[in-house]
Parts: sequence; structure tokens; C-alpha cells
Amino acid sequence: MAAQPPAQPRYTHGHAEPVLRSHTWRTAENSAGYLLPSLHPGLVVLDLGCGPGTITADLAGLVAPGRVVAVDSAESILGRTRSTCARSGADVAVAAARGERLPFRDGSFDVVHAHQVLQHVSDPVVALREMRRVCRPGGVVAARDADYAAFTWFPEVPELDEWLALYERVARHNGGEPDAGRRLLGWAQQAGFRTITPSASAWCYADGADRAWWGGAWADRLLASSFGEQAVAEGLVSRPDLERLADGWLRWAQAPDGWLAILHGEVLCRV
Repeated sequence: MAAQPPAQPRYTHGHAEPVLRSHTWRTAENSAGYLLPSLHPGLVVLDLGCGPGTITADLAGLVAPGRVVAVDSAESILGRTRSTCARSGADVAVAAARGERLPFRDGSFDVVHAHQVLQHVSDPVVALREMRRVCRPGGVVAARDADYAAFTWFPEVPELDEWLALYERVARHNGGEPDAGRRLLGWAQQAGFRTITPSASAWCYADGADRAWWGGAWADRLLASSFGEQAVAEGLVSRPDLERLADGWLRWAQAPDGWLAILHGEVLCRV
């Protein structure tokens, strides 16, 4: 009998160094472009699932002298968030909170933003309802999530196909939905939003430096993050399997014609 997923979702990636290496690459420009036209000075913003805070700090700069509140369910990452924002001079308050139960009054924020969050929560519709609750009338709720099944790469590397199947299996066992991008519009509709602007955008890794960075990050994630540890602990792969998959990522990164695109779904919801 297959093991049952945990009652509370487990964050599939964890916060090991190779994970944070990729997360700190994210900026408002490369990860929240669909939201930027809605931002202006003076707004009050909630950044849900802030992680190491690189997007958070950018948002704070865009809405200053407004303010940003950053929350994450992992208290262990919040020190990193504070340090990132302090270095940028951003006015950010930081707190631990889960997306399905936000500790804020109704209508507290002009903008509520979540990047790569809804794929990891136990009930994304409940989370979106909470995001809607704490957003003022006339405000904006914004969410962007990757769609793992839509990852596309060249050249064909069999180990990357195996990696993708393994990732989706581990993520779903942890209570998440790795193909969240395509579901955001439906989830937003179920959460009660009526004015929704859906969109899509992609990250692309194609030049040598980008391939080395992304391929190396995933090779390291397989061998030195909670994702690989969980996969072995659940009996889905062996340690030699992880090493073989990591080598596949490095071979892809070294291919002179290597190309990889990650599709993201996006929703901009008017409250």
C-alpha cells in the first residue's frame, strides 16, 4: 500500500544551500513582471512565501514609502529574509505564517503576492480565499507558479525525464501540486474571484553560464537537499540513482546547444 501524504504539506525543496542559491536569483523583474504595472509608491503589500527575500526587497523598493510585510511558513528562513531586506534598505516587517491561515485583519493590504507558493500548500483554494480576505476592496491578489509537466529541454537527456517523474511523485506525496501553473485560473475562480487576468511567462536557460548555473543547482539539489533525502527515504530511488540523475543534469548543462524553458501560470485578481 502506498504511503499516505502528510496531513500538513512538507516543503519539497527545503532550504539547503543549493535551493537558496536558485531562490536568491529571483527578482521582481524576472519573477513578478505581470504584477509590476499594478505597483506604485505608497501601497501596502503582503509577500506570502517570501523565502530569502530577494523579490520582497524589490517590491519594497517599488512601493516606498509604502511598506511590505513578508511571511513564510518556515521560521528558519526568516533571518535570511531580514538580512536581504536590510542590505537593500527596504522597509519590511517579517513574520512566520501559513498561507491557509493568515494572522491579519480583513482588508489589511493593497496587494497580496505569492510566488511559487500555491504549488506547496495543502489547499490552494483556501489559501487564495485568505489572500482575498486580507486584501482591501479594489486591491490586487497576484500568484505565479511553475508547471513542472510543461518543463521543456533539449537535447534529450533520459535522466531529466526520470528526474521530472521523480520530482512530481515526491511533491504530490508531500501534499503539493507541482503542475500548479495550469490550475491557477481555476483555483482563483473557486476562491470567489470574478475579475481575473490570467497570463503566462517563462524562464529560459540557454547560454553557457545559465546552463552551468541551473544544471549545477539541480545536480546539487539532488545530492544535498531535502528533495533527494525524501526520495531515498521513501524508497523511490537509491543514492546511486540520485548520483546518476545529477550527472544527467551536468551533461545537459555542458551541451553547447542545451536549452531549457520553465513555463509559469499567473493570475492577477481584482478584489
